[in-house]
Amino acid sequence: MKKLWMIVCLAVAGAFPAQAEMSWQTKLENSLPLMGHRNWIVIADAAYPWQTANGIETVDTGASQIEVTKKVLELLAKTRHVKPTIYTDAELPHVAETDAPGITAYRQQLAKLLEKQNVQSLPHEDIIKKLDEAGQTFHVLIFKTRHVQPYTSVFLQLDCGYWNAESENRLRAALKAAK
Repeated sequence: MKKLWMIVCLAVAGAFPAQAEMSWQTKLENSLPLMGHRNWIVIADAAYPWQTANGIETVDTGASQIEVTKKVLELLAKTRHVKPTIYTDAELPHVAETDAPGITAYRQQLAKLLEKQNVQSLPHEDIIKKLDEAGQTFHVLIFKTRHVQPYTSVFLQLDCGYWNAESENRLRAALKAAK
């Protein structure tokens, strides 16, 4: 009986990490159809603060930052209605290996993952300001990871996947000409 109880306990304990992983992945899969331009997705490091604005939702993934970023990008690539503009912290290239062991390897992994993406680098505080402003009106979904290095969060501002700035400019010019 004791042996059976131990097997049950080990089986249940082993199920929790998979359940946490399914939870953030399911949340992402369920949220993407609802998201549109001006929404944000953030893949945050472990020290990223739990924000309290109504439009900002935080989900603990229990997963690595690279794993979550990869999954988010994979699912976004399958959508037709949104495409991301990705922001990384301007501070990241300047974080010294001596201050954050492993940061060089992380930067290399992230660069490879983002190599075909539209990536912009801004100071951390500027990105946070954009995020705070968006969160007042639009939904922001933060996936908190177990990553423990500074200035490594990845910020994705969603834009319309089937319309671009040039199309919008032509539309506005046509409306102006029609007046």
